[in-house]
Amino acid sequence: MKKNVFIMGLSDFHRAFIRNIPNIARYELHGLLTPEEFLETYDFPVAEMLSRAEAELNGFRNGRSVDAIVGYMDFPVSTMLPILCRKFGTHSPSLESLLKCEHKYWSRMEQRTVIPEHIPEFRVFNPFDPDALRQIDLPYPFWVKPIKSSGSFLGFYVDSDQAFAEVCTEIRARIEQIAEPFNHVLQFAELPPEIQGVDGHACLAESIIGGRQCTLEGYSHNGTVRTIGIVDSIRYENDVSFFRYEYPSSLPDQIQQRMEELTSTVIRALGYDNGAFNIEYFWDRQNDKIWLLEINTRVSQSHSYLFEKVDGVTNQLATIETGLGHDPSFPHREGEFFCAAKFFWRLFEDGVITRVPSEDDYERVRAEMPDVIVRPQVEVGMRLSDLLEQDSYSYAIAHVFIGARSRKELLDKYMRCRELLPFEYKPQSADRPVELAWKS
Repeated sequence: MKKNVFIMGLSDFHRAFIRNIPNIARYELHGLLTPEEFLETYDFPVAEMLSRAEAELNGFRNGRSVDAIVGYMDFPVSTMLPILCRKFGTHSPSLESLLKCEHKYWSRMEQRTVIPEHIPEFRVFNPFDPDALRQIDLPYPFWVKPIKSSGSFLGFYVDSDQAFAEVCTEIRARIEQIAEPFNHVLQFAELPPEIQGVDGHACLAESIIGGRQCTLEGYSHNGTVRTIGIVDSIRYENDVSFFRYEYPSSLPDQIQQRMEELTSTVIRALGYDNGAFNIEYFWDRQNDKIWLLEINTRVSQSHSYLFEKVDGVTNQLATIETGLGHDPSFPHREGEFFCAAKFFWRLFEDGVITRVPSEDDYERVRAEMPDVIVRPQVEVGMRLSDLLEQDSYSYAIAHVFIGARSRKELLDKYMRCRELLPFEYKPQSADRPVELAWKS
């Protein structure tokens, strides 16, 4: 009989990648809750969502097996999974080990015990405290972020007392969106005394780290930590907003090996097992220093296309197989292309979208570059500041997935997409719309 695999928030886009993994004919895939519930809102009624997911699973289980419950999204999916898996007896990291990765303060405390030289200075503070700045004895500039966030939500670069005050004002106005549902999850976990008082309303200040950024994708199975691959994260000139994710990494082999060793050390120390993860790192070349930025308890859905096109199978294989209690077997460089990337077509000023490409425009892209996938993020009349899952300094109007025979061809294909796709918007500081198509 086929194994029944439930995937929280399963979208058609990712179902297409998962359908290509080896042995998929042995599995029956089921969506659990809808992707719109996680992608089109910041309103996450976690208690109700857990109740509905449990009811769906119980309804299915009448005479049938629930063999795996998995997901590839960030909060709240990632934190709901261990709770559901514990109830239904399926494979998953423990909730406590997962929170040691996702609760940013708890994670830094744990990291400091095993790899102290690879993490920045950090301080926890209460953004609702009018004297919060006194809790932070770090020199400017530093980075501020909630102890639980998603997609750089409420992450800010702070370089003065005034900037800190302004940032805290914005955080206080918006942090409840993620703090309240995260606090509900914390109720299910056994927290150490030093963490019990640091809930979803708290924030971290961290000293600035930097260098070449990358993301190591991997998984842990029965205590063995393995690397799937390393993806470069290349930013725009503002050093904050991502321009593209590119695979495979062009970092020196010895640096990649050191990151793999660090990963094994920290994942095992956290007790995170039987699950996929990714870790974001910086390599400061000048000082030959590797910094750990953060740990995510899932594969990156942004990288699914990249691994399939270069290695021949999506990173979602780790999601499915570890959820079933298996040790995945990954091919290496057996894909169609030498390299692949996800590009972020961004704007850096708020405004209103006045024109988007037609279906004929997208068809021209497909006809010329069949393997390119363009996923627009906007519609006519949409204000950019209403977009969800954005960093604090830009707005992504389209995601462009490209495979190529060389890194130069990647960029050439991306610029060709910019030529063929006529987006327009009216910036808030302008009197007329601006055409965004690239003119060669």
